[in-house]
Amino acid sequence: MTSRQSRLPLQATIVRVASRSLCKCPTISDDDPVAATSPHRPVLGTPGHRYKLPAVFSSLHNYKSSFAGADALAAVTLLAIAVPEQLATSRLAGMPPVTAFYAFIAGTLLFAVLGSNPQLSVGADSTIAPLFAVGIAHLASTNSARYVDLIGLLAVMTGVIVVLVGLLRLGWIANFLSAPIITGFLAGVAVIIVVHQLPDLLGIPSISGSTLHRLETVVGRLGHTNAWALGIGVSTFVVVAVSERIDRKLPGALVALIGSTIVVGGLGLHSDGVAVLGSFAHGAPRFGLDGLSWSALGSVFPVAAVVALVVLSQSAATTRAFADQGGYEVNVGRDFVGVGAGSILAGLCGSFPVNASPARTAIVASSGGRTQAAGLGAAAALALLIPASSLLKDVPLATLAGVLIFVATRIFHLRDVVSIAHFDLFEFGLTVITLLTVALVGVEQGIGVAVGLAVLDRTRLSAHPQMHVLGRIAGTTSWAPLSSAANVDQVPEVLVVLFATPLWYANAIHFKAEVDRTLARAEEMPKLLVLDALGMSDIDYTGSRALRGVLDQLDRDRVEVAVARSGSRLRQGLARSGLLERIGSDRFFPSVGEAVTALGPKSSDS
Repeated sequence: MTSRQSRLPLQATIVRVASRSLCKCPTISDDDPVAATSPHRPVLGTPGHRYKLPAVFSSLHNYKSSFAGADALAAVTLLAIAVPEQLATSRLAGMPPVTAFYAFIAGTLLFAVLGSNPQLSVGADSTIAPLFAVGIAHLASTNSARYVDLIGLLAVMTGVIVVLVGLLRLGWIANFLSAPIITGFLAGVAVIIVVHQLPDLLGIPSISGSTLHRLETVVGRLGHTNAWALGIGVSTFVVVAVSERIDRKLPGALVALIGSTIVVGGLGLHSDGVAVLGSFAHGAPRFGLDGLSWSALGSVFPVAAVVALVVLSQSAATTRAFADQGGYEVNVGRDFVGVGAGSILAGLCGSFPVNASPARTAIVASSGGRTQAAGLGAAAALALLIPASSLLKDVPLATLAGVLIFVATRIFHLRDVVSIAHFDLFEFGLTVITLLTVALVGVEQGIGVAVGLAVLDRTRLSAHPQMHVLGRIAGTTSWAPLSSAANVDQVPEVLVVLFATPLWYANAIHFKAEVDRTLARAEEMPKLLVLDALGMSDIDYTGSRALRGVLDQLDRDRVEVAVARSGSRLRQGLARSGLLERIGSDRFFPSVGEAVTALGPKSSDS
């Protein structure tokens, strides 16, 4: 293998991606650039002590000797889990194993320097590995020098995007990936992982092309399955699954890796067709970017943007969830900067983007790790082990396939899919469309289609809001929808309506139709219509035309109009359209009750 090939990026981290618990967010500030602490949410390791975190190595501030034992244990456990994860995901990315080690070291180091979460583990991640592997494979052949250059560029671009999001406090961008979209996306990634690993699991030659082509080819080659490879892969899956069920700290993947390597070497299974990892370059990385050009930047940017969006979503969910569980303060913006900087360094080392790992972070937390010293210890140990990477040459590819297929089962959240289907068929449709598009067409296309449909659905719902008819709650001056309680009565000759949404072009026609429908259902034409504008925070030109049409109709029917609880932005819009003058400034009231008292029949006085 050439020195140039030794720089090939390699994705590596087995993730048990965010479960529902990772969606629970603590009440913290995302805006403070220095991650302010709270006396009610002490920083880990300093209960009840409130202080300002330093700019770098925040988790090591006021480090105590009593933390050393727990951090050392967490470091050893993390290392045992990380090594086989890195190797397995390297196969998923189609890259040399050593670059995955570089990614873990770079991500861990930079996050420890710049991040705020004391337990978060950052490194290569199997969630994003298929994203950039598939995306860049369309631009260059896997394992080619061009592929190497583009992956390094991708890592730097992804890191820059994530850092900018953290510095500019744009983390809300990740919110465009709703729960159904994330569920479908992860399920699609799971399908890609399984399909890509089937050749290694079955011991047949590797296959390229689309998902459907790969499946078709695998089916056609089932008769050539290598029984030894299949047995090793299945055994690995079982060992990892059982150890995970017993205790997540058990290094089942490492046990399977060592055991299968000994079996293959001892029995000489190479001669029986069992494919192994083989020798690979394991020297120090070279720094820099090759093949940098405007054309390359333009080609890689769409893939980098999608990868960055996933990194932002998973990193935010992970850091918030473990901060909530551990009762310590974090700053999500700083954590974005730490993760993004890790990707930049990884790319400059010839590796690939890094991400926060829910699974490895859980390992650190459950092992009692108190600070980033645990991650730094694991990274330092891994750096010392890199020169001995030649010992990994007999690792069966089927072992790595078994580990990755287990990962796929963990990120395909079937219960969530069923739950979404029970909740809403349209959102279930979003999940299915995302899954199929990601798995069969492409990751960028899947995310784009799903987000577009989700926005369209939200627009559809906001374009058809419900108009409420209000009545006075008996014995009070309060008003509520007539359908909300039995003691709500409509005041004679008065119609009070609530359209609790901005009036804009998408719902303007619907608004006018709802007013007409409400008037038609009334037993008699009211003498006063009060528009409760509490939720009508804004009005655009099309909305003003619709409201003008309503006023014209009410004038013809000799119905007076009043507006209650209008905000300043709505009044500004009405003033620009001339409707404020037409309605009359004396017809705007701070409450529905005051409007009815002033303009309604005498019997309505409270």
